[in-house]
Amino acid sequence: MSKFFLYLRTSTFRKNLIAALIFIVVLFIVVYFGLKIYTKHGDSQEVPVLKGLHINEALKILDKAGLEYEVDSIYQMDAKPGLVIDQDPDPKSHVKGGRTIYLTIITQSAPEIAFPEIVDKTFIEASAILKNHSLKIADTTYINDIARDVVLEVKFSGQVIQPGRMVPKGSRISLVLGNGRGDSEVDIPNLVGQSVEEAKFALAGLGLTLGSISFSDNSRDTLNARIVSQSPDTSSHVISIGSAVHVTLAMPSAAPTTPVNPTTPQN
Repeated sequence: MSKFFLYLRTSTFRKNLIAALIFIVVLFIVVYFGLKIYTKHGDSQEVPVLKGLHINEALKILDKAGLEYEVDSIYQMDAKPGLVIDQDPDPKSHVKGGRTIYLTIITQSAPEIAFPEIVDKTFIEASAILKNHSLKIADTTYINDIARDVVLEVKFSGQVIQPGRMVPKGSRISLVLGNGRGDSEVDIPNLVGQSVEEAKFALAGLGLTLGSISFSDNSRDTLNARIVSQSPDTSSHVISIGSAVHVTLAMPSAAPTTPVNPTTPQN
């Protein structure tokens, strides 16, 4: 132990101690200033506001500021393609020069999704399913079917579409629905102004027949006379297939300007 204390009093120990202290001081100075240079201490800048700008304008701002960037994209319906909708770091935060700014923009190309099964669904159910799949209803048409407001057929771009087919997100879909009347009823045609032969042809095409014929004048000319009224008229909207439509005739010169109800039918 006494030798240790004697060594502490030697010049060799003092030289070693001084060298160690100098080494520690130099190491501290190198590390301190090295970290400042590496981390660019005091070299910061404010992140510009890029959200809401078009991507081309945003990139010009970043290039001028000396900031790096990475761009990701998502699709949103009814949004302007190329619009910056998010950025990281947030606007007006302070970052070092050369920092990477992450941008999210709206892409122009819509991703595709598998078309859902909506046939035999009610219109309300089908509307909800299409909305959940980011699809829109273009228009609806009705055909005779006993199932009222039930989807019977689905069309995309004028073509019938089957479940599972890939379609762009946001596509507009046309629906064919049942009108609840079934195949036993048809719309009542408007026969006013037609001849008897023309009326017979129009009625036959709908599965209807020409009923009794009456006259509002004394012409009794079924060849040249024209229909001035009918029963039932179009206000009844629909009629059962096979039913008869009764008409009243008059010569064109004698035809009243306002249709009249048929008089007593004549066979």
